Formats: sequence, structure tokens, C-alpha cells
Amino acid sequence: MSEFHSEISNLSPAPLWQFFDKICSIPHPSKHEEALAQYIIDWAKAQGLDVRRDPTGNVFIKKPATPGMENKKGVVLQAHIDMVPQKNEDTDHDFTKDPIQPYIDGEWVTAKGTTLGADNGIGMASCLAVLASKEIKHGPIEVLLTIDEEAGMTGAFGLEAGWLEGEILLNTDSEQEGEVYMGCAGGIDGQMTFDIKREVLPADYVTRQLILKGLKGGHSGCDIHTGRGNANKLVARFLAGHAQELDLRLIEFRGGSLRNAIPREAFVTVAVPAANEAKLAELFSYYTDLLTQELGKVETNIVSFNEAIETQQQALSLTDQQRFIAALNACPNGVIRMSDEIEGVVETSLNVGVITTEANQINVLCLVRSLIDSGRQQVESMLTSVAELAGASIEFSGAYPGWKPDADSEIMAIFRDMYEGIYGHKPNIMVIHAGLECGLFKEPYPNMDMVSFGPTIKFPHSPDEKVKIDTVALFWDQMVALLEAIPEKA
Repeated sequence: MSEFHSEISNLSPAPLWQFFDKICSIPHPSKHEEALAQYIIDWAKAQGLDVRRDPTGNVFIKKPATPGMENKKGVVLQAHIDMVPQKNEDTDHDFTKDPIQPYIDGEWVTAKGTTLGADNGIGMASCLAVLASKEIKHGPIEVLLTIDEEAGMTGAFGLEAGWLEGEILLNTDSEQEGEVYMGCAGGIDGQMTFDIKREVLPADYVTRQLILKGLKGGHSGCDIHTGRGNANKLVARFLAGHAQELDLRLIEFRGGSLRNAIPREAFVTVAVPAANEAKLAELFSYYTDLLTQELGKVETNIVSFNEAIETQQQALSLTDQQRFIAALNACPNGVIRMSDEIEGVVETSLNVGVITTEANQINVLCLVRSLIDSGRQQVESMLTSVAELAGASIEFSGAYPGWKPDADSEIMAIFRDMYEGIYGHKPNIMVIHAGLECGLFKEPYPNMDMVSFGPTIKFPHSPDEKVKIDTVALFWDQMVALLEAIPEKA
């Protein structure tokens, strides 16, 4: 690693942080990972390592065992190449062209106005650092880097039997040091579509744009239980409460940007009679104050704007407007049920993630997550009922399975004992309410023994994303110790 992008390259452990620094310098949002994948391939070939790609685009790299460790069970180190592209509204950044700008902020590393990509860039950097190391003792190593995890798990879905030889898989996509994961939620996307008709506004109407922003957003799985506001739902509540009294007409609704991120912002273009313009301003201001009172302990930076806007678009017909607003206001969102099996873990949830308006339709994209198939199916049924009542259509796609915990996992027992040996206490053994690729890996590799661990990452999938520096060192120490503790083949 001869050239560095930022100050984080000086952090310890140096090899890991220097690889992460390089990762930040190469754009790699979901669907645009090719430049980073090619860099990794070229680097691995230069190290004399065996590199392959499957038809889906996943990257496989093999490293022989260190001398004397040849009879150890084979280990697959796994991370995903892509990152979630989220930025603040006032940040000028093209994720397909511009590098991430990481910087040190006290005990954390974060990025200037955008997601950092520590999810899963730190894990990917750890895999590369293991490949680069001449000191770490390990058995046969394979590294699997999947594509497009954040936008549909395309790489994991495309993984075929026969590409991996290892018996143990270490997933590096967890986000809390001191916790090790042995299960995760499955999920499915749901898209509700409202066909709409438009009509000319009366001559005495004025158009305004209502904006709600400043919400924390975050990961729609890991953060869904934190009480954070969903901008789409909050604006829907205002419209449901005041559209009729204001004679308000809806022109456009735009909110959220990713189905797996809690929406931080929503933008709604409306028209009202000129005589009601002041009343709209008064009510929207009052509503913002109300949200601050209700959510202020969690959402500390709620702001709203009521701005004049010119538009050539006509308004939704009154009938279409009413059924859309009613459906969005009634749509479930957030935690549906907590787990009875695992204390403190969400069993089933729903995120009303992205709303877009086109000339003749409005689309609402949701992500359902659940630890159990029946929980996911219950929410699918709820959404279907909302759509039917509102005269909308709904389609579900991209279903992926959860990862069922294995109480007899050998690698989990090894991790637990290794962790206790280092720190004097056991790690928290957890199931995560998020989609890890492990569940999909079980399809082609049903006998693979798997765990997931990682450093502490806060606010993934949002521009506030940050990784705690000292936990990266702990994560690395655990990785090194775990590789040495892998048992021999039976």
C-alpha cells in the first residue's frame, strides 16, 4: 500500500486501515462496484494469489496455509464489496465518481456529508489484510467478496455450489464489538403502486413545497427499534390531518432513497387556495413543533421548510389523492413484533422506505424483515390488505431467507472461548434483525459452519455513519486469534 488517501491510514492496525483508506478512495456504491473489484483482483494477482470470479461477479481469492497449519479446517473470510450511497441534501457528491472523504473525529472515523462505507468496508479491509500478512498463522484461507449486498444481495443469491472448499465461514458484516451473531432476519421487498389521474388546479390556488428533514434515518433493521422518525410516515400524518380543512391538493410526494434505510427526508409539492396559504404555514409550523415535542429525545435536529415552488404538473384527482394519503397514513411501519425467543431482538418489522411520484402513478417501496417466515407473511398480508382497500396494486420480490441459529455450532463455541480467553468474559451471542448473506449461503453450502462479527459501527446507511477506532483493533485481534484457533480436519 504505497499511496494513501486520508489521515486514517495512520491508524492501527495499519494494514487494515490502509486497505480501508484505499477502499474509500475508489467509488463502490451498489451496482457500481466494478472499479473496486478490479483493483482487488489486480492487487491479489500481484501478490501471487489465486483469484477467480463467478458468473455473478463475486470475487474469490485463495491463500495457502502457513507452514505447519496445512491440516486445519479451511476458512472462508467473507465481506461484500458495495456500500450504501446516502448523503446530506446539501452535500455535493456523486457516489459513482467521487471518493469518500473519511476523517478522524475523536474516538471515531466518519465521512464528510456521506455514508462512510465502514459497512462492510472495514470487514473487506480485514480480509485483504489477512491475505497480505506474512505473520498471521492460519490454515487454508479463502476470501469471498460478494457484489450488490445492499441493493438486493445479488452476489449471495448467485453463489453456486462448488466454488468454496472451506468448512467454516467468518462473516465480517456485523456492527457491534462484543457481540457475535449466529442468526439473522430474512426479508422481502414490497412495492405498492397507485395509478393516478390528474386535473387542472383552480385559478386561485398557489403551489408550495413542504419539506421535512434533519431526521437521523439509519439502518432499517438494526435501528428500527430506536424510535427514529420515518419522514414518509410523518408527512403522511400531516396530510391526513389537514388536507381536507385546507382544501389542499397533492401534486408530488417524494421521500426516502433506499428501501433499507429509514427515510430522513420527505418533499411534498402541494397547492392550496391563496386564502389558505397562511393557514398552511401556521399548521405546518405547529406540526413541526409537535414532532419536536414527541420525538425530540431521539430526533434532535428536526427541521421543516415551506417554500414557494413553480410547477407545470397538475394535481392528483381528489379521489386518487384521498386514497393515497389514507393508505400511506394507515400503512404499518416500524417494529411489528419483538421476539419471544431472544430478549431485546426485533422479530418482525416494516420500513416504508421510498416514495416516488411519476406522471400517472405513485410508487411506495417497503422492506419487510422477520426472523420467522410466518412473521414476514403476516406483514405481506397486511400490506396487501392496505393496497386492496386503497385500490392500489402490490408486488413482492427479492425474498431472502433468514439464517437459523445452530445451537451446536463448533465455530461459535471456538469464538466464545477465544473471546473469553482474551477479555475475561464471554461475548454476547446474538441474532441480528438485519439481512446477512449467511442465510443465502446455506442454500449451496448447507453444512457450512458460520459466525458473524465486526467492530462497532453506528448509524450505518446514513450520512452519520461512523466506526469506533478502538473496536477495529479489537476486531482485528479477534480475527487473528480465531484463525489460529481453528481446529484440524476430522
